[in-house]
Amino acid sequence: MSSIGATGTALQLSELPERSALLQWMIFTGLCVFAAVLLTHYGLVRLMIASDRTYISSLIVVLYVVTCGHCFWRTRAIAREAELARRCRTLLSGPEGARALDGDARALPGGLVGDHIKSLVIKARAQGNGHIDQTLLLRSLADRLRGSNAFGSFVSDTLMKLGLLGTIVGFIIMLAPIAGLDAADKVAMKSSMGLMSDGMAVAMYTTLAGLVGSILVRIQYYMLDAATQRVFSDAVTLTETRVTPALERAHDG
Repeated sequence: MSSIGATGTALQLSELPERSALLQWMIFTGLCVFAAVLLTHYGLVRLMIASDRTYISSLIVVLYVVTCGHCFWRTRAIAREAELARRCRTLLSGPEGARALDGDARALPGGLVGDHIKSLVIKARAQGNGHIDQTLLLRSLADRLRGSNAFGSFVSDTLMKLGLLGTIVGFIIMLAPIAGLDAADKVAMKSSMGLMSDGMAVAMYTTLAGLVGSILVRIQYYMLDAATQRVFSDAVTLTETRVTPALERAHDG
């Protein structure tokens, strides 16, 4: 009985891959939060904020948190679309699957995949007999599924450039006192060394924050793009194996 229950649980999990994207994001974000708590506990975050007088590192952190919120919103939307696509597949794979396409496919659930199938039904009715080419509709579906996923690439590049900007500003702060430095003035030498140390800290902390933020953002949106591609692939498989053959048979008949 336990093996049967375990098998049933495994089958249920395998039938619900749409939840994996949101679960992966939550696991990844949980690990990032845990790392941030550790860094805060050991005072490294406070040291970075105190040493960066340009506040570029703080800007990178704020932008990263906002991007995480956007990635969560997009991941939840893709998970919802995957769930609606699964319901469409279940309905069309059943014994009454052909009847679900009657009446502009109003029996299908909403969502982008359901709207795509409804557009195919309308196109088949207007076209009449012949092969149904859904290339243009699939391109539209792909664009609608991707949505604002490109925001991740933009933010990743922006974080990298902010880190490089902080590096340049830090080196400017570090090298500025050298121009009027008098080697005989010990007080000026000591003050210049302090300014050079501050400039080096700005350069290093901003570069580190920019690189780490860019890498973490790319990982999140890579998982989001993979989930989006899975939904699109399922939609193509569903329409090519279930929808278009049924519509072509109905018109030929």
